[in-house]
Amino acid sequence: MKKIVIRHYESPCGELLLGAFEGQLCLCDWRQREKRERVDKRLQKALNAIYTEGSDATIDSAVQQLDEYFSGKREKLEIPLLLVGTDFQRAVWNELLQIPYGTTLSYSHVAQNMGKRKSVRPLASAIGANALSVFVPCHRVIGSDRSLTGYAGGLDAKQWLLELEKAL
Repeated sequence: MKKIVIRHYESPCGELLLGAFEGQLCLCDWRQREKRERVDKRLQKALNAIYTEGSDATIDSAVQQLDEYFSGKREKLEIPLLLVGTDFQRAVWNELLQIPYGTTLSYSHVAQNMGKRKSVRPLASAIGANALSVFVPCHRVIGSDRSLTGYAGGLDAKQWLLELEKAL
């Protein structure tokens, strides 16, 4: 059976679970998230792999970049990402990768950018299924009234990240 190498990472705004599969980061998700088990099952089933704790060059690089990001020394995270989801989810996550550091967009704006103006709810659901928080910056998506809305790491973590990026 193939393996997804995992490691815990303590960020300034909550504990993350990092995972790498064949040289790509496939997991950077909040350990205490409500849908933790669903995300884990989706990854393991899609990749036909099991979690195993250990060290891995991809995770080591992710940790270094996260340390730099959280200390304000890095704006762009550059690691090979493995987006595991449906075609629509991957399209949404790829769209999120286009949102620059220090910028926020509303859900409806993201949907409009994708040419899917009427797909705000499915878009929000896809964002909620993101297994690569911080690297795929779903924290940069906010309500159209500029309110902070759902976030797997909790609204405190979302606010912390946006303040770090000076996007609030």
